[in-house]
Amino acid sequence: MKATVPVITLAPLDGTSGAAATAVPASSAHFPLPGWPLFRLGFRPFYLGAAAFALFAVPYWIAGLLGWVALPSTMPPLLWHAHEMLYGFAVAVIVGFLLTAGKAWTGLATPRGATLAAMAGLWLAARLSAVWAPYAAYAFLDVALLPWVAVVLIRVLLKAGNRRNLPLGAILLLLATANLTFHAAVLGWLNIDPLRALHAGLARGVMIECGIAGRGIPVLTAPALPRGQLEVRAWLERTTLATTALSLAAWVLQPANPITATGFALSALLHAARLWHWQPCRTRARPILWVLHAAYAWLPVGFLLLGWAQAGGVAASVGIHALAVGATAGLIIGMLTRTARGHTGRPLQASRLEVSAYVLVAGAAVARVLLPSLAPAQTAAWLVIAAVAWATAFALYLWVFTPWLFSSRLDGKDG
Repeated sequence: MKATVPVITLAPLDGTSGAAATAVPASSAHFPLPGWPLFRLGFRPFYLGAAAFALFAVPYWIAGLLGWVALPSTMPPLLWHAHEMLYGFAVAVIVGFLLTAGKAWTGLATPRGATLAAMAGLWLAARLSAVWAPYAAYAFLDVALLPWVAVVLIRVLLKAGNRRNLPLGAILLLLATANLTFHAAVLGWLNIDPLRALHAGLARGVMIECGIAGRGIPVLTAPALPRGQLEVRAWLERTTLATTALSLAAWVLQPANPITATGFALSALLHAARLWHWQPCRTRARPILWVLHAAYAWLPVGFLLLGWAQAGGVAASVGIHALAVGATAGLIIGMLTRTARGHTGRPLQASRLEVSAYVLVAGAAVARVLLPSLAPAQTAAWLVIAAVAWATAFALYLWVFTPWLFSSRLDGKDG
């Protein structure tokens, strides 16, 4: 079964309709929008917070790992790093994206003003409490945000009759459950390895990426193709998502075994086929587009490495970082720039600084995932290089986008 993705406007996702306006309409000049721009739409505070946290957290972790600084003592440092990169960094982007996309998908209002500020403040309080507060206070603050966002998103989708995107709300609740399980394990309330709960959270985050990328990348790619359309094979989409979900579930719930290894190998093959049908080579002249394809290419790499880890060939952390740094962070830096440009009324064309950020995140993934395996004696140097590349990428993002996130849209529209 085949489906065709036609050329369509990207207003629902990017916040623009065609080229972004470059002048503020006279009406908005006479009637300025109420409220501080930073809290008019979810992407603004959460994208800003995620980028600032990324800039700080990874260099801090590597410096602590190498013994240069003291890491938080509220929990084992490895757990702090793994948890905060997932529930501090990645979740902030997911929340900002979904609060923004929810309004675009339904035409209904999502939290803004004081409510959005409270959500962002809760996220920030959890990040700070991880370092300075008692663990119970940190856990309480940290588990509160995702259920709140899930209820808001599900309510908006149900009110609009938008059932197609309801699974995203359900996945948010599952992600929240994994987070609650992690904290319960650290506090000794559950007799499980906290890392297993984090793996469950990562698995659900990856499934969110697979779902959103599967809908978004073909639509964004279609206009770049000669005939303006793209073949999407429904059977491939369903098989890829189902195989990936089953393989990740087996990875989380079962000890290493050949069946899970085979499932990951099949997942890698299916994701590679999925990407091939999206014709990534035709996007090389458009950086704001090729960054998404390049990041998605890390999914089959990550699944292959996780499968190999099941067979004892590499450490599981290699595959985990391929998914977390290569795929997740690569997709994040691409969407942070694209959606922020669109929703601030700017052209969907990456600047040189943004392209540099794309390359630096990809370089950080290579330095963290591949180079230590090729030259293990230089692992410490590769980690430092990865951290510097990562931090520089998000510093560039903040340099370009911070003034925009604090300012009204160029076209005078709300958001």
